[in-house]
Amino acid sequence: MGEKKKKNGGVLLGAAFVMATSAIGPGFLTQTAKFTSDFQGSFGFVILVSIILAVIVQLNVWRVLCVSGMRGQDVANRLLPGLGYVVAFLVVAGGLVFNIGNVGGGALGFNTLLGIPEMAGYFLAGGIAIVVFLLKNAMKAMDTLTKILGALMIIVIFVVILIVQPPLGMAVKGTFLPEGSPKDIMAAILTLLGGTVGGYITFAGAHRLIDANITKQENLGEITKSSVMGIVIATIVRIFLFLAVLGVVVTAAGKALDTSNPAADAFRIGAGEIGYRFFGLVLLCAAVTSIVGCAYTSVSFLKTFHKSIEKNEKWFTVGFIAISTIVMAAVGQPAQLLVLAGALNGLILPITLGVCLVASQKKSIMGEDYRHPKVLFVLGIIVALLAIYLGITSLGSLGQLF
Repeated sequence: MGEKKKKNGGVLLGAAFVMATSAIGPGFLTQTAKFTSDFQGSFGFVILVSIILAVIVQLNVWRVLCVSGMRGQDVANRLLPGLGYVVAFLVVAGGLVFNIGNVGGGALGFNTLLGIPEMAGYFLAGGIAIVVFLLKNAMKAMDTLTKILGALMIIVIFVVILIVQPPLGMAVKGTFLPEGSPKDIMAAILTLLGGTVGGYITFAGAHRLIDANITKQENLGEITKSSVMGIVIATIVRIFLFLAVLGVVVTAAGKALDTSNPAADAFRIGAGEIGYRFFGLVLLCAAVTSIVGCAYTSVSFLKTFHKSIEKNEKWFTVGFIAISTIVMAAVGQPAQLLVLAGALNGLILPITLGVCLVASQKKSIMGEDYRHPKVLFVLGIIVALLAIYLGITSLGSLGQLF
């Protein structure tokens, strides 16, 4: 029993890191730096509200998937035949486009850290991710990689915080007494929500637990712990990055961050050339873990549709990463692709959350004994309505965020 608990503990932490590091990609870093520059201390309020909304989404989705033992597409198909194929298409399409951007982020990380040319960086970043899935125990390797690189990101950003010494008083005040346009703040909150639990991201950890057979109502406590842990890890990175950039923005008052790469510019201003190299390391870690998490989750949406996909899951995942790498090398700048992917993710969140909320009330899916908490259900409806608003606005204005 003790051995099983220890094994489960490793998978639970691994699932949390897979989810968190899937969220913490190149776009996450750029987004956090840009919004910190725009809102300064008040970005703390944006982070706080987005955390609460993300936890509501995560708890609803993970509970439904893991207690039912069915992946997202299977739950959707059980509710309405054919809906699962639509959800899978949206998730995989959005995941592929984002993964192309993640490969580009990995190349930028190699270039910033070691000066490696971007073209070589594309294949290095994609190659590292492919090696993970070619290993004999790929799932364990994925868990280990995301834990190590996730922890490394937290440590490196914390070191930069110590160097720049951000104004903590301003951050605390802005978190609870924000200033600025309510409309702009709401747009930022919804953007962070989509970037933290949109598209494939919220499913990454839940599908990992299903693959490890940590399902059914008797494991609900562990499932809940892992889901919240994933949000907490992503939030720690977000808060640390916010504080690091805030220290730079306040110290260098009047000097705007480079819009093409605000996070790298903040690290360079705050900690000199070594800070710039630090950011290269953070960007590389973020990109590689996002490539791994995105590829794993995207293919997990396909494998229940045909036995050959499930049987050859490893090779489909490797192919997914290889295609992302080749397209990135051929196309070059991923900005337009990222805009398209963001719009897709904005549309996916209300659909997937809505599916899980409806499914939570179906005994045929959840079992006779399961009772979904009413408070969680009502809060889920509120977030779903906000997510619909996010989906509508993301189509028209997402390009402005990049």
